[in-house]
Amino acid sequence: MSVSEQQLTGRLYGVGLGPGDPSLMTVRAVEVIAEADVIAYHSARHGRSIARSIAAKHLRADHIEEALIYPVTTESTDHPGGYRGALDEFYETAAARLAAHLDAGRTVAVISEGDPLFYGSYQHMHKRLAHRYPTEVIPGVTSISAAAARLGKPLAEADEVLTILPGTLPEEELTARLTSTDTAVVMKLGRTFPTVRRAMERAGRLPEAHYVERATMSGERTERLADIDAETVPYFSVSVVPSRIADLPPAGTTAAGTATAAGTTTGAATTTAPDSATATAAATAEVTATPTADEPSGTAAVAPSPREAEPSPHPGEVVVVGTGPAGPLWLTPESRGALAAAEDLVGYTTYLDRVPLRPGQRRHASDNKVESERAELALDLARRGRRVAVVSGGDPGIFAMATAVLEVACQSPYRAIPVRVLPGVTAANAAAARAGAPLGHDYAVISLSDRLKPWEVIAERLHAAAGADLVLALYNPGSRSRTWQVGKTRELLLEHRAPDTPVILARDIGGPEESVRTVRLADLDPTQVDMRTLLIVGSSQTQAVRREDGTEVVWTPRRYPEG
Repeated sequence: MSVSEQQLTGRLYGVGLGPGDPSLMTVRAVEVIAEADVIAYHSARHGRSIARSIAAKHLRADHIEEALIYPVTTESTDHPGGYRGALDEFYETAAARLAAHLDAGRTVAVISEGDPLFYGSYQHMHKRLAHRYPTEVIPGVTSISAAAARLGKPLAEADEVLTILPGTLPEEELTARLTSTDTAVVMKLGRTFPTVRRAMERAGRLPEAHYVERATMSGERTERLADIDAETVPYFSVSVVPSRIADLPPAGTTAAGTATAAGTTTGAATTTAPDSATATAAATAEVTATPTADEPSGTAAVAPSPREAEPSPHPGEVVVVGTGPAGPLWLTPESRGALAAAEDLVGYTTYLDRVPLRPGQRRHASDNKVESERAELALDLARRGRRVAVVSGGDPGIFAMATAVLEVACQSPYRAIPVRVLPGVTAANAAAARAGAPLGHDYAVISLSDRLKPWEVIAERLHAAAGADLVLALYNPGSRSRTWQVGKTRELLLEHRAPDTPVILARDIGGPEESVRTVRLADLDPTQVDMRTLLIVGSSQTQAVRREDGTEVVWTPRRYPEG
């Protein structure tokens, strides 16, 4: 728009009025209303506008008022375009009414409760008019900020992630997002309240959730969400799951508020609390508890051994979490939520390093050869009332920590401790996806490690699976101390498979050194394989095809030849 055209038209303002209390209007909002010729506001068909009631004392008799009345809100409509069609037609008509004033050189202020571009009705006018007329948006205090202020609880602190959700989302989606985030606000309750409450409960967030109704307005109400009667919930209400960090005791104190005693440091790891006692075989397990970013290192309390510690009358829980093959992109929402909710994280150091540090959490890192000791430590912490996440790579039920935890959990004194296993993306599935679809038909998963079973058993199973013409996903193919199994496996498989059978070498999938190569079975070189490599050996039907873009894909047909 040229300067001359701007001088001939009026100016459009989107004015945020704040959450409801007129005293929370900004100085700029009051100035714009005073300068405007036209004051526009939205309302339902009853004609009462919350925005107008907030700004009422700033309106003058000579203001031209434009009441933009929605044809529908939640009720049904016979519009040929349905509910969305009725609203779109309304927005076009409303924008045309405002455009007539702007074309006549009048200044138009569209007032909106909260912030005009945060779930505000003004944004529909903005999309239709801002590119045609000079426009300014005046931000306002949101209902979210008002709700947190009324609760007196921080929304987010440090590296916490705040998620804002409309209550109109499907229950499954709400549950997933509430599970995976640190803190949350759910808007637009009213009729959606039963769905939101169920999602909060399924996500395990109901005990943390608060309810705020008409924040800063007449009739304001704040309560625990769990105590709210769904029949009493209006549209102008929100649910808040506030910062977890804000509820932590100050650094240097225990949960009971008493200062911790001076302790000792071992290497870079510090024992930070009574609950980080070592397990029975602690000397072998090398289990240590490390401080979080907000915990001072070099402080500790003297801890009794697990067997001596008194169990809590309210035992906690152990959740075995699969983190997938690499970093946070591979985490499921359920696993992300379990890691955030845990008080203690127990796991192999490499896997613990994938989990972000959270203030107040205790980390118990150990070597990768002490699964039973690690499981016992986790269960003992839960026996004393702690919420514990055992961190496992990939899927915890596939050559990982779930079996170790359940084996110990079936023994005294841990049989009453709740244990859950959360699935993760497996290394085999991740590698297969990178290569194409080699697991598209029947396949077998075998570990080549002979640390827990003799090689003779492994060889027998390889013969059986290869003889059945199954695709093979081979875990733990080699290490610094095991260098011969890959060569023996190649020799064994060549008794059943053609030399040109595709073999996928997938290394560090999802990590910084990721590589995926396909070689002939006859050309498989054991020196190119280590513990970070997973092998997928095709069946007689598996295809390796180079496409026009130069990429090679490997896939196994879903159909198998008859006879």
